[in-house]
Amino acid sequence: MNLLLLEPADFIGQGRVRLAGRRLTHMREVHRAAVGDSVRVGCLDGLMGDGVIHALDTEHAELSVAFDRPPPSKLPLTLILALPRPKMLRRVFQTIATLGVPRLILVNSYRVEKSFWQTPFLHPDSIRENLVLGLEQARDTVLPEVIVEKRFKPFVEDRLATMAQGTQGLIAHPGDFPPCPRALPGSVTLAIGPEGGWIPYEVELLQEEGLQPVQMGERILRVETAVTALVSRLF
Repeated sequence: MNLLLLEPADFIGQGRVRLAGRRLTHMREVHRAAVGDSVRVGCLDGLMGDGVIHALDTEHAELSVAFDRPPPSKLPLTLILALPRPKMLRRVFQTIATLGVPRLILVNSYRVEKSFWQTPFLHPDSIRENLVLGLEQARDTVLPEVIVEKRFKPFVEDRLATMAQGTQGLIAHPGDFPPCPRALPGSVTLAIGPEGGWIPYEVELLQEEGLQPVQMGERILRVETAVTALVSRLF
């Protein structure tokens, strides 16, 4: 935790917060914090600043806080991702929040197993929890938007063109395609498939909406690795 992320329920007065639970445990056991120490704080979906610990025990901590600077800018990216397997999904949520991806769209694909959609990691509370962990890691305060689209074809045909308007649309897909570009100056819509890649029909449908296939070389990457590698390369 590189940022103590605060929510409205944490405030007990003007510029004063009380914490318990996971954040308290992290302060005590990882940071070895003590009364009088300063910590970096951020208000969820708001500004960042500094806090001073005024009380600390096994039950709670009380801090005075002040916010005076904005969070880091988000990337100009909409990421479309075929739903990964559940044990990978948690890490993906944390990763995209850490990297500064502002919008993630989870979609179905022929190679996505139906059982994946039943995972508890898709519950809004679980999504939020993992996004917050990613924000704390990166020292950011603004939650990414997560959209779930269980029907691939209606999403691509009815909504993708509007979302991708004014951006460079790319499909990450192994094959005889141009290399993924580097350090793009503008906004991007990037579609990453499941393990095994998109099927040809899905690639064709995405192409019809203006997205172009690109590749990262001969190696086949895990989804979470592909997300990090592609985002880093593009920006």
